[in-house]
Amino acid sequence: MPLDHPDLHPFKNTDAPGPVTGAALVERVVRLNTDLRHHSATDVLRAAVREVPNLALVSSFGAESVALLHLASMVKRDLPVLFIDTEMLFAETLVYQQELTERLGLHNVSILRAADIAKHDPDGTLHQTDPDACCGLRKTAPLAEALKGFDGWITGRKRFQSGARAALPFFEVEAVSADAPARIKVNPLAFWHAKDVSDYIDENRLPRHPLVARGFPSIGCAPCTSPVRSGEDSRAGRWRDTPKDECGIHFENGKMVRTGANT
Repeated sequence: MPLDHPDLHPFKNTDAPGPVTGAALVERVVRLNTDLRHHSATDVLRAAVREVPNLALVSSFGAESVALLHLASMVKRDLPVLFIDTEMLFAETLVYQQELTERLGLHNVSILRAADIAKHDPDGTLHQTDPDACCGLRKTAPLAEALKGFDGWITGRKRFQSGARAALPFFEVEAVSADAPARIKVNPLAFWHAKDVSDYIDENRLPRHPLVARGFPSIGCAPCTSPVRSGEDSRAGRWRDTPKDECGIHFENGKMVRTGANT
């Protein structure tokens, strides 16, 4: 993983705080990616907090989440953290979320839940007939609503996770829709490999999600996640035996990403 640079010079933020759209936002992102191209995840987080004051970290509290949460807790302990409780998560994930929040001293964690599950999925079987609609109801919609209050958000995405992410930058412009302000999306771990994540967790003696030891390298909702067999891709257990491999919380050109991504 790239080395940390404690002597990094502060960036000149000439943009006014708050929402920035169009060419100015693109220019800011290009500058950040250029200035930080050889820097560490910690440097990226520091720059993100400085350049995007109204910023949130979105975390699933999943298999690899503790690394980014730990880094963020050292940079800004009260950084808003958004956790989506789909009400179909493993019990282990809910316990792990509470334990990590206390262990890392996270002071600003918001738990998001859909407001209309009883109306659209009264018997809890929507995932069996239309998994995209289920993810949209339980995960995508609550997050989209919560992010309306932020100018940018931090993700745990990494280049090694799929071919579609092979060129993932530290900073991106996310245009959610034509009538909504664009946001900055920050990927501090973009250049980390799986071993970097594992080594970081071990070196900092951080607790792993209990399901990792039971063969779950990628963890989502309980009905749609199964253990991964030897030799399989780490996401083979997500929506097994279906073409779906993304919940849809990420956007490209104003459209939800549905394939080739790991949330």
